[in-house]
Amino acid sequence: MVTPFIAGGTLIHRNNYQLAKGFLAYLRDVTQVNPISIERYWAYLKHLLLWADDVPLSQVVAKRPTFATYLTTPNEEGERSTLAALTLKKIFDTSKRFFTWAKSTYPREFHSVPLEWIEALRLPRLIEPPREHCFVQLEDVCQIARLQIEPADLALRRDQAAAAMLFLSGMRASAFASLTLECVDIPNRTIKQWPSLGVKTKNSKTATTYLLDIRDLIAVVEKWDSFIRHQLPVTATWYTPIVSQWGEQTLSPNPPGANRNTALGKRLRKLLARVGLLYQSPHKFRNGHAVFALQNATTMADYKAASMNLMHNDISVTDGIYAPLVHDEVKARIAGLTGSIKIQKAGDASIRDDTVRLSDDDLLAVLAHRLKSPTHSPSER
Repeated sequence: MVTPFIAGGTLIHRNNYQLAKGFLAYLRDVTQVNPISIERYWAYLKHLLLWADDVPLSQVVAKRPTFATYLTTPNEEGERSTLAALTLKKIFDTSKRFFTWAKSTYPREFHSVPLEWIEALRLPRLIEPPREHCFVQLEDVCQIARLQIEPADLALRRDQAAAAMLFLSGMRASAFASLTLECVDIPNRTIKQWPSLGVKTKNSKTATTYLLDIRDLIAVVEKWDSFIRHQLPVTATWYTPIVSQWGEQTLSPNPPGANRNTALGKRLRKLLARVGLLYQSPHKFRNGHAVFALQNATTMADYKAASMNLMHNDISVTDGIYAPLVHDEVKARIAGLTGSIKIQKAGDASIRDDTVRLSDDDLLAVLAHRLKSPTHSPSER
């Protein structure tokens, strides 16, 4: 027996589908996993279900190709897998969690699935090809902000403001799409990403975040914010639905639909095409915010503030995701490290032999003192 297709017209084993749904129900009801996270887990589990095909998940140990091979080799069309390494890791982690739950919940059915096999579900060692780090740049958003739009085209005006707000705030798409007017304070550049006010944040985390102070973009956001506040209650969403009837567009105070994130991406595609730019997903605007903030950070406090504004639990998360900058930025920074160094002759008396004997802590102290010294301009730092 199979269940109706879930992706690309592919049929899957009905019992496998029911097991996956049972696991998600367990995560939701017992471990209290956030509904947004449940959606992500379902997306990861679909790969497992498609690989298993018509084989029960309790009997996949001997299935070939293995799950790892299936995920990391070209498909039938000869295309190489486009799944990123981080996504692959999450798929394997979710699958391991599923099989652990299944073996505990249905010990007789999953008796033939050894714990060693479950533990061996991991990302294979791959040579990752070089790739560009994709993000929206400030110049692109400013180009969007300069687009002249007819006053009656409310949808396009809203989308223009959304592009500016996404870059200024660095918000995730799910949070932005659920943001209500009472959460937005443009004069104070403040955003309340509070689940208690209906904002759908990752892992239901609560934080007050702030907008970059970029005048051209702030002007676009202010104009839209002022326009909708005169017509909508504070409980309406900032990225408000637009109703079109008889050629006229009006604002809707109704809550957005369940697929609001998808709609946001589609609208940004139309907006970018109108400006003459390649499509960038809502998350690429968040990436642009992060890269802009980190590139302009001059102190560790600035770096920490940028990390907190992205709602990361730790600065190492920010560093791991966004520190790899574009090649020209890396090239310029590396070149700048040696810009003020002069090569000395071996016999020069100014060379101090005792510096090579400094401990790591002493060297760090010297470096910190040098960075704090007023004799060094920011460009030398």
